[in-house]
Amino acid sequence: MLDAVSAGALGLLLGVRHATDADHVVAVSAIVVRERTFRRAARLGALWGVGHSLTVLAVGGTLVAFRLVMPPRLALALEFAVAMMLILLGCNAFWPAPAGGRGRGHIHAVRSDGWRPFVVGVVHGLAGSAAVAILVLAVIPETLWALAYLVVFGVGTIAGMTLLTFLIAAPAIYAGRHVTRVQRGIRLAAGALSLAFGLLLAQEIVVDRGLFAPAPAEAGR
Repeated sequence: MLDAVSAGALGLLLGVRHATDADHVVAVSAIVVRERTFRRAARLGALWGVGHSLTVLAVGGTLVAFRLVMPPRLALALEFAVAMMLILLGCNAFWPAPAGGRGRGHIHAVRSDGWRPFVVGVVHGLAGSAAVAILVLAVIPETLWALAYLVVFGVGTIAGMTLLTFLIAAPAIYAGRHVTRVQRGIRLAAGALSLAFGLLLAQEIVVDRGLFAPAPAEAGR
């Protein structure tokens, strides 16, 4: 069993590491490639991290506190929701960026800055809560310390995703200031990656892990 300091440090580091999971990176890339400033890009990452962390704390904390196990089919269904979200984000990246100013462009900016990264983080948090809860219970059997670990883990995830989006957005922001075509190419590439990753993930969940089979495989991330 880990002591409090070791558990806190481990939770913070694993939270930062968790932000770099492939599906997280792909989803955030598809969102931030439209941004034109590092500050806005980092803000989107922070919102993603907040949505993810609050969900992991709420759902994972419930599983930990009551020693519950998420049914395999439900866990797989939540992962399938991540796949569908990646597909939608990929398709959205192919939609022409709206012009600046008010009207439709203004509405798009508000959505991008607000609910979209937060909701994406929530969906990822739902899909990852079961695995995080299992890991925490295996390492920290005491409920109070396990919940504290989840809080620290969430802080690490927010910090990691904020930094990651800052770095991911750099090429597109730099290109946008010099060659608009290059920025458009980066946006389309990010969209194609998100679409392809989402389709592959959906195929794996449905076919290989038997989402709709009589006995689905255990979900694992």
